This record gives sequence, C-alpha cells and structure tokens, in this order.
Amino acid sequence: MDNSQAQEKLQRWRLILGQESQKRFENMGGGGLTPEQDLMDLALAAIYNRTESGGFGPQGSGRGAGNGPSNPQITRWLGDVRSLFDKELVKVIQGDAMTRCGLKQLIFEPELLENLEPDVNLASTILLLKDQIPKRSKESVRLFIRKIVEEINKLLEQDIRRAVTASINKRKHSPIPSAAALDFKRTISRNLSHYRPELGTIVPEHFYFFDRTSTTAANKWTVILDIDQSGSMGESVIYSSIVSCILASMSSIKTRIVAFDTNIVDLTEKSDDPVDLLFGFQLGGGTDINQSVAYCQQFIENPAKTLFFLISDLEEGGNRAALLRRIEEMKESGVTVVCLLALAGSGKPYYDAQMAQRIAGMGIPCFACNPQMLPVLLERALKGMDLAQFEKEFAKGK
Repeated sequence: MDNSQAQEKLQRWRLILGQESQKRFENMGGGGLTPEQDLMDLALAAIYNRTESGGFGPQGSGRGAGNGPSNPQITRWLGDVRSLFDKELVKVIQGDAMTRCGLKQLIFEPELLENLEPDVNLASTILLLKDQIPKRSKESVRLFIRKIVEEINKLLEQDIRRAVTASINKRKHSPIPSAAALDFKRTISRNLSHYRPELGTIVPEHFYFFDRTSTTAANKWTVILDIDQSGSMGESVIYSSIVSCILASMSSIKTRIVAFDTNIVDLTEKSDDPVDLLFGFQLGGGTDINQSVAYCQQFIENPAKTLFFLISDLEEGGNRAALLRRIEEMKESGVTVVCLLALAGSGKPYYDAQMAQRIAGMGIPCFACNPQMLPVLLERALKGMDLAQFEKEFAKGK
C-alpha cells in the first residue's frame, strides 16, 4: 500500500470515528481532512457526535437547527448531506437524524420536505403521523409522497403490465367477426400476397379477430389485495398501494383493494391515484385478519380465476383457528392464495412464525417478497404455475 492509499484509509477511519479521534490520528501521522471531508465531518457530527456545543440547536456547530419552525440551518444541513454523500447513504443519515435528534416533529416543515431525499421508510413515518400534519404542510407532504410513488411506479409498472398481459394472452384468435376485435397486424401480414397495385391497397381474403371471450366480465381474473395496515407494515403498504393502482388501471382484470386492522376499509374507489390511496390507509392499531378475509370472500365470483394476496405480518388479534380454516377453504375452492409477510425492498420482516408455518403447511406460498420479484410472481400465478416452486427459487436467490 503506497502512502496516498494509506493516507486515504486513515482519513476514512477518521470520518468514521469522529472529531474526538483527531489527536490520535495526528500522533499516527495522519487524519488530516480535505476541505470536502471537513464538511462531511461537520455534517456527520451533527448526528453522531452531539454535545452541548454541537449537533442541532441554536448553539450548535453542526448544520442543524432547534425546534423553531423553518430554521434555515436544518435546510442547509440537509442540502450539505445531499451534496456530499451518495443517495443511499443520504437515506441512512436522514433516518438517523429523525430518530437520534428528535427531528420527527420537524419533518412536516415545507422547507425541510423540499430538501429531503425521497425514501420509503421516511414516507412510512409520515403516513403514520399523517393526522398530525399541520395545514401549512399538507401540500408539501403530498408532493414528497408523490416523488416516492413516481420512483416506485417507474420501477414496477412496465414489468407488472407485461406480466399480466403475457398471462392473460389476449393474442388468442377467434373465428367470430367483430370490428372492435379485428387484428389489423395479423390480417395485413397474412394478406400481403393480395396487394392490388391498381387500387394501391391490400384486398384481404381472410380477416383475423382477437378472442375477447376470455376478458368478458364473467371470465376476467379478479385480483384481491387484502392489506394489513398495522404500524409494522408501513413499507409494505406503500408498495402494495402502488401495485394496486397499476393493476386497477388495467381493464383486462378486476382489482379489489382492502385495508384492515381491527376495522375494514374498502379502498378500491381510491385506486385512480396512488397518493390518495396511500392517504386512505390508517397505519397503526390492532389486527383482525379473519374478519378482513371474510369480507374479501364476497368478491370471489369465479374461484379458478381469483388471485388473493394476503399482505400481513400474521399477528392475528382475532380468531386464529377461524382464519386458518377460512384460508384453507378459499384455497380448496380453487382460489390462488398467496401470503406475503412483507412486500418490501429491505430489512428482515417481523411476523408470526407459527402462523406462517401453518399457512405454508396448507400448500399456500408464505414468504416476504422483494417488490421487483412481484411481476414474476403475478405472471406465474395467473398462468396457474407452481408457486411453491417459485417460493423455493426466491429463497435460494436471496
């Protein structure tokens, strides 16, 4: 290791260990920071090395602020953090600032929200506290939530639409003529030999039509999302809401969106806008899963064409035995049942392991799913493929 590499390593350790380690590093012949690293050090010290003369507060030397509204020092600190560190690290620092420095009470300040990096965990906190949002901040909060929604939507929408379209197979053809169902592309390609130069057009001898019988009201797939809105499910609620809205926008399937704790809220009518849908959830409270599953059963018209997602940590506060019976009956009737312990991009989910084991023992897939794997899961479920195999493949790939 040459001298420059050794010096860089010492600087990194100096940033990690904080200002109190400066003298020790100087005795080792290193520890001097560049101007940019000095700014990093100040920004980090405001969170991780707080003293009476540092951190957030009017007397603080960090890039922070006290509890007063719209203190420009916090906005400046957030700006520094975003310019000095990469995006993923910014999210970690923001989260630590909220929990370590009491900044939760300040996240509803419009000036702060404009400077916060969109983050799913932070959005979960905001939704948990949404009833406390002051009037002056409501629009800023919605804009912040919309940024996150748009990011996730870009990540998932195309793949989910492709998965559903590929599964339902609207390319199947029918001998029944219908102008609305005319397959122009196939009709033209199959009749190219019948081009009439004198007319400057093709005169088809045979027309091809799509088979629409598979997407009539009686034969459409129904996808039901039964979403646990207890406090531990914040990240799953956000991803589930966005996925629900994508599915609801597709006319080839019917989508129902149900939220529950000890009460049940049918949010299907809010599916036009994922932000409105998210604000329809009320995070926190107890859990009565059995009651919500019973409510969802009324939407099962054709069990063989129904996909039921239970998105929950399975911490049942209602009748556990009745819940297990109900889920088993649903599966035996022909419904494709999937239990997602979490629909989240990071972190190990907390869930009732005993309930998860009982449900998995019925042959019902029961696992935490990364949102980016959901399109594959959807496609396999709609095609009637073995989801237990998917669960094993997913577990191996983690």
